[in-house]
Amino acid sequence: MSRAFIKEDAGDPDELPERHQSASLNYVTPEGLSALRRRAAELRSRLEPLARDGREAREVKRDLRYYDGRVASAILVDPKDGPADEVRFGAVVELRGGDGKTRRVSIVGQDEAEGAQDKIAWDSALALALMGAKKGDRIETDESGALTTASILYPGRRMSL
Repeated sequence: MSRAFIKEDAGDPDELPERHQSASLNYVTPEGLSALRRRAAELRSRLEPLARDGREAREVKRDLRYYDGRVASAILVDPKDGPADEVRFGAVVELRGGDGKTRRVSIVGQDEAEGAQDKIAWDSALALALMGAKKGDRIETDESGALTTASILYPGRRMSL
């Protein structure tokens, strides 16, 4: 191949980009923190038998740096400590749309919400609109439209509003 087609500053083609660490505060539920720690431990176990300089080892090390960073920056918020009568981090909220359909969401940390259908990150548009809402309050977002807070529950508490 002609050198004319090789970008000089391209670097190592096997170099892996780092996983993006969010600049937002890393609030986590107790379950979310446990999951982050579990994932870091799994990656450490997976790394042990791998060749030090192989691509798979580099991928595992990169992912381990990400999870170690998330554990180190975690701010633990226990949902049991939230105000019982309003939506805060860790709340499980039942929402009712104008069509009468209900939807239940849990407001959790970014990593905990990733890929989960019934969990939303605390800094998502819907979660931010819900913060401070009480039972019966109407909220609205561009994504979700108009919704009414039908109930608020905090895991570990007996009381549901």
